[in-house]
Amino acid sequence: MKYKDFETLRSNQEFKKVYNNKKSFANKNLIMYISENGTGTKRLGVSVSKKVGNSIVRHRLARLIREAFRLSTDYIPDGYDYVVVARASLKDKGFFETKESMIHLLKLHKLYKQN
Repeated sequence: MKYKDFETLRSNQEFKKVYNNKKSFANKNLIMYISENGTGTKRLGVSVSKKVGNSIVRHRLARLIREAFRLSTDYIPDGYDYVVVARASLKDKGFFETKESMIHLLKLHKLYKQN
């Protein structure tokens, strides 16, 4: 298995395109926006606001979100852009809670295909 089965969203325009699609669900830890990208690949963008904590906390949360997404890529369809926004309540949580929150949102979007 490759280390990374997805690409990342980097530019502000790419994030805005997903935000403007207005397909979003949220739980107490995360907000997830999705948009079809027409490329046949999955792309992830992670946003962690300064309101969540200092840079150490923000980078830790971004790493947790990326890793939870990476470990779930076998169950996530290609052809979509995903933007995940961390909420302040996530900073006290660990990897398991982060992954469960992400899977919950993917199931709400009907995009999590479990074997």
